[in-house]
Amino acid sequence: MAVTLDQLAQLLDQRNWHYQQDPESQCIYTGVKAQNLDKLFIVLNLTENGEFLQLQAPQILSLTDHVYKGPTLQTLATIQYQVKMLRLEYDPSDGEIRGSIELPLEDASLTQRQFDRALNGLIQLVDHHAIPRLRQTLATGIDPGPPSLAQQMLHALPQDFISALAQAIQQFPQAS
Repeated sequence: MAVTLDQLAQLLDQRNWHYQQDPESQCIYTGVKAQNLDKLFIVLNLTENGEFLQLQAPQILSLTDHVYKGPTLQTLATIQYQVKMLRLEYDPSDGEIRGSIELPLEDASLTQRQFDRALNGLIQLVDHHAIPRLRQTLATGIDPGPPSLAQQMLHALPQDFISALAQAIQQFPQAS
Protein backbone atom coordinates (compact mmCIF):
# COMPACT_ATOMS: atom_id res chain seq x y z
CA MET A 1 0.00 0.00 0.00
CA ALA A 2 1.37 3.39 -0.96
CA VAL A 3 -0.25 5.53 1.77
CA THR A 4 -2.43 4.86 4.80
CA LEU A 5 -4.95 7.03 6.59
CA ASP A 6 -2.62 7.18 9.59
CA GLN A 7 0.20 8.45 7.39
CA LEU A 8 -2.08 11.20 6.04
CA ALA A 9 -2.98 12.09 9.62
CA GLN A 10 0.73 12.39 10.46
CA LEU A 11 1.21 14.75 7.53
CA LEU A 12 -1.62 16.91 8.88
CA ASP A 13 -0.16 16.70 12.39
CA GLN A 14 3.07 18.19 11.00
CA ARG A 15 0.97 21.19 9.97
CA ASN A 16 -0.78 21.32 13.38
CA TRP A 17 -4.17 20.91 11.69
CA HIS A 18 -7.39 19.70 13.23
CA TYR A 19 -9.12 16.90 11.37
CA GLN A 20 -11.45 13.96 11.74
CA GLN A 21 -10.64 10.48 10.43
CA ASP A 22 -13.24 8.14 8.98
CA PRO A 23 -11.51 4.75 8.60
CA GLU A 24 -14.62 3.13 7.13
CA SER A 25 -14.71 5.47 4.13
CA GLN A 26 -10.90 5.96 4.08
CA CYS A 27 -11.36 9.73 4.38
CA ILE A 28 -10.07 12.54 6.52
CA TYR A 29 -12.24 15.64 6.93
CA THR A 30 -10.70 19.00 7.65
CA GLY A 31 -11.02 22.60 6.60
CA VAL A 32 -9.45 25.99 6.65
CA LYS A 33 -10.62 29.56 7.09
CA ALA A 34 -10.57 31.04 3.63
CA GLN A 35 -10.60 34.55 2.26
CA ASN A 36 -13.38 34.12 -0.31
CA LEU A 37 -15.38 31.37 1.40
CA ASP A 38 -16.67 31.24 4.97
CA LYS A 39 -14.84 27.95 5.38
CA LEU A 40 -13.13 25.81 2.82
CA PHE A 41 -13.97 22.19 3.64
CA ILE A 42 -11.39 19.65 2.55
CA VAL A 43 -11.75 15.89 2.17
CA LEU A 44 -8.70 13.66 1.81
CA ASN A 45 -9.91 10.47 0.18
CA LEU A 46 -7.75 7.37 -0.22
CA THR A 47 -8.82 4.82 -2.81
CA GLU A 48 -7.29 1.83 -4.59
CA ASN A 49 -5.70 0.54 -1.37
CA GLY A 50 -3.86 3.81 -0.77
CA GLU A 51 -2.50 4.04 -4.28
CA PHE A 52 -4.69 7.02 -5.24
CA LEU A 53 -5.23 10.17 -3.18
CA GLN A 54 -7.88 12.78 -3.84
CA LEU A 55 -7.81 16.14 -2.10
CA GLN A 56 -11.30 17.56 -2.55
CA ALA A 57 -12.93 20.89 -1.77
CA PRO A 58 -16.62 19.95 -1.97
CA GLN A 59 -19.49 22.37 -2.48
CA ILE A 60 -17.44 25.46 -3.26
CA LEU A 61 -20.40 26.77 -5.25
CA SER A 62 -23.86 25.67 -6.26
CA LEU A 63 -24.97 26.17 -9.83
CA THR A 64 -28.55 25.20 -10.51
CA ASP A 65 -30.85 27.05 -12.89
CA HIS A 66 -29.16 30.40 -13.26
CA VAL A 67 -29.32 32.96 -16.03
CA TYR A 68 -25.51 32.79 -16.41
CA LYS A 69 -25.12 29.04 -16.03
CA GLY A 70 -23.64 28.64 -19.53
CA PRO A 71 -20.98 31.35 -19.16
CA THR A 72 -20.15 30.06 -15.67
CA LEU A 73 -19.61 26.52 -16.93
CA GLN A 74 -17.45 27.94 -19.73
CA THR A 75 -15.40 29.87 -17.16
CA LEU A 76 -15.07 26.70 -15.10
CA ALA A 77 -13.72 24.84 -18.13
CA THR A 78 -11.39 27.72 -18.99
CA ILE A 79 -9.95 27.83 -15.47
CA GLN A 80 -9.32 24.11 -15.60
CA TYR A 81 -7.55 24.55 -18.95
CA GLN A 82 -5.38 27.43 -17.70
CA VAL A 83 -4.42 26.16 -14.24
CA LYS A 84 -2.27 23.11 -13.58
CA MET A 85 -3.20 20.56 -10.91
CA LEU A 86 -6.68 21.92 -10.14
CA ARG A 87 -9.64 19.94 -11.36
CA LEU A 88 -13.03 21.63 -11.23
CA GLU A 89 -16.07 19.37 -11.28
CA TYR A 90 -19.75 20.10 -11.88
CA ASP A 91 -22.45 17.67 -10.73
CA PRO A 92 -25.53 18.22 -12.92
CA SER A 93 -27.77 16.27 -10.52
CA ASP A 94 -27.56 18.90 -7.76
CA GLY A 95 -25.47 21.75 -9.19
CA GLU A 96 -22.49 21.18 -6.91
CA ILE A 97 -19.16 22.61 -8.04
CA ARG A 98 -16.09 21.24 -6.30
CA GLY A 99 -12.37 21.51 -6.70
CA SER A 100 -9.91 18.66 -6.41
CA ILE A 101 -6.34 17.61 -6.90
CA GLU A 102 -5.63 13.95 -7.56
CA LEU A 103 -2.37 12.10 -6.98
CA PRO A 104 -1.84 8.62 -8.45
CA LEU A 105 0.68 7.28 -5.97
CA GLU A 106 0.73 3.66 -7.10
CA ASP A 107 3.72 2.15 -5.24
CA ALA A 108 5.33 5.45 -4.21
CA SER A 109 5.27 7.01 -0.78
CA LEU A 110 3.86 10.51 -0.22
CA THR A 111 6.33 13.04 1.15
CA GLN A 112 5.45 16.01 3.35
CA ARG A 113 6.60 18.33 0.57
CA GLN A 114 4.34 16.68 -2.04
CA PHE A 115 1.41 16.69 0.35
CA ASP A 116 1.94 20.34 1.31
CA ARG A 117 2.15 21.38 -2.34
CA ALA A 118 -1.09 19.60 -3.21
CA LEU A 119 -2.95 20.86 -0.14
CA ASN A 120 -1.66 24.44 -0.44
CA GLY A 121 -2.37 24.35 -4.16
CA LEU A 122 -5.95 23.26 -3.61
CA ILE A 123 -6.55 26.03 -1.08
CA GLN A 124 -4.83 28.74 -3.12
CA LEU A 125 -6.33 27.79 -6.47
CA VAL A 126 -9.88 27.37 -5.19
CA ASP A 127 -10.01 30.33 -2.81
CA HIS A 128 -7.94 32.94 -4.66
CA HIS A 129 -8.30 31.90 -8.27
CA ALA A 130 -11.49 29.95 -9.01
CA ILE A 131 -14.01 31.36 -6.53
CA PRO A 132 -13.60 35.10 -7.33
CA ARG A 133 -13.64 34.41 -11.05
CA LEU A 134 -16.65 32.09 -10.95
CA ARG A 135 -18.60 34.46 -8.69
CA GLN A 136 -17.89 37.37 -11.02
CA THR A 137 -19.12 35.32 -13.97
CA LEU A 138 -22.26 34.33 -12.03
CA ALA A 139 -22.93 37.99 -11.26
CA THR A 140 -22.29 39.44 -14.72
CA GLY A 141 -22.19 36.62 -17.25
CA ILE A 142 -18.67 37.74 -18.22
CA ASP A 143 -15.46 35.90 -17.33
CA PRO A 144 -13.10 38.49 -15.81
CA GLY A 145 -10.09 36.36 -16.75
CA PRO A 146 -7.28 35.17 -14.53
CA PRO A 147 -5.98 37.29 -11.64
CA SER A 148 -3.28 39.81 -12.51
CA LEU A 149 0.33 39.10 -11.61
CA ALA A 150 0.08 41.70 -8.80
CA GLN A 151 -2.98 39.93 -7.34
CA GLN A 152 -1.22 36.57 -7.53
CA MET A 153 1.85 37.95 -5.76
CA LEU A 154 -0.28 39.57 -3.07
CA HIS A 155 -2.05 36.27 -2.33
CA ALA A 156 1.29 34.45 -2.16
CA LEU A 157 2.53 36.66 0.70
CA PRO A 158 1.75 35.73 4.32
CA GLN A 159 -1.11 37.80 5.76
CA ASP A 160 0.97 39.03 8.72
CA PHE A 161 3.61 40.38 6.32
CA ILE A 162 0.95 42.26 4.36
CA SER A 163 -0.46 43.75 7.59
CA ALA A 164 3.00 44.84 8.76
CA LEU A 165 3.75 46.36 5.37
CA ALA A 166 0.45 48.29 5.38
CA GLN A 167 1.22 49.66 8.88
CA ALA A 168 4.71 50.70 7.80
CA ILE A 169 3.37 52.52 4.74
CA GLN A 170 0.85 54.43 6.87
CA GLN A 171 3.72 55.81 8.97
CA PHE A 172 5.43 57.43 5.99
CA PRO A 173 4.93 61.22 5.84
CA GLN A 174 2.64 62.45 3.09
CA ALA A 175 4.28 64.21 0.14
CA SER A 176 3.29 67.83 -0.22
